[in-house]
Amino acid sequence: MRALAVSLLAAAALAAAAPAAPAAAPSRLVVEGAGFGHGVGMSQYGAYGFARRGTAYPAILRHYYSGTALGTTSPRRTIRVILQANRNVVSFRGATVAGPRRVSPRLAYRVVRRGTDAVELQTGGGRRLARFRAPLRVRGRGAVQLLDGSINESADGWYRGALEIRPGVNGGVNAINALALDDYVAGVVSGEVPASWPREALRAQAVAARTYAITTDAGGRGFDQWPDTRSQVYLGLASETAPTNAAVRATAGQIVTYAGRPAVTFFFSTSGGRTEDVENSFLGSEPRPWLRSVPDPYDGASPRHRWRIEMPLAEAERRLGDLVRGRLRGIEVIKRGSSPRVVYAIVSSTGGKARTDGPQLRARLELSDTWATFRVL
Repeated sequence: MRALAVSLLAAAALAAAAPAAPAAAPSRLVVEGAGFGHGVGMSQYGAYGFARRGTAYPAILRHYYSGTALGTTSPRRTIRVILQANRNVVSFRGATVAGPRRVSPRLAYRVVRRGTDAVELQTGGGRRLARFRAPLRVRGRGAVQLLDGSINESADGWYRGALEIRPGVNGGVNAINALALDDYVAGVVSGEVPASWPREALRAQAVAARTYAITTDAGGRGFDQWPDTRSQVYLGLASETAPTNAAVRATAGQIVTYAGRPAVTFFFSTSGGRTEDVENSFLGSEPRPWLRSVPDPYDGASPRHRWRIEMPLAEAERRLGDLVRGRLRGIEVIKRGSSPRVVYAIVSSTGGKARTDGPQLRARLELSDTWATFRVL
């Protein structure tokens, strides 16, 4: 026993005298967060949660858009959505007229650019039929099929209203869908949320989509809206369903108003439990009294309610780009919003520090939201 004790004491002395092992170098960035989207206005999963608890759509809208009421607009006013941009050729089928010319709905046709303000109608095989001053307006019996895909990734989709074909800003031709507001909303509701959701959630989405369409402008040549998340997801006639169309009809012409005027109705997927003030998510935006942070207690059904990602430090450094000089040491949040999404942060590296903002961090690190905490392990 004494020999064993002496041996243990010697081992302990050697261990105490040995130099400490160096700490492991940081190797991974861990990000934990909540929500999915920009965080402003109505969260779609939150509206779903309210609707499941029996809340009617006017109350859902009042919750997310503070101090607002319901008003009306004409459901027949025209909305223009760009579907193809700067194409060498726009092809369509199902039309009965192209400009003043009658065409066969059974045949495919092509349109190409001719100069700065004219387009040429051709057969599907490329034979010239007529030349028109742009835009060339193409209509069918209720809908027209646009061939060869579109910005919204619909393959050979059918669209209500008309196609307007005009020269693109950067060459080629653009295909623009011009249609009545509520026909457009029918193609948005079914593109934005599942048709299986509760009726009141679909109705809230219809009113928000309709209001957003008339209060925003994509600023394009001849169009108002993009067919994707730059505006709203619009998938045309093929995406329409009976439940989503019923929601559009039940709310026909209804919009969200603040002080009697249409209010911009931003919406997004998942809040994580609280929405954000508009000026904290869209930096540089003016505060808007109806786009304030509110609690969002029922969005827990979303798969992005809470999330966590890890990535090798080298990958984080690559994504952060010029915000990192040398090796990444950490990301320190210096200002949070009301939700608390990241407004501003400091990226620290061996070569110094760089100030950035939440939206830029989200974009560079490919995060679901700016509601995030950061750890370097």
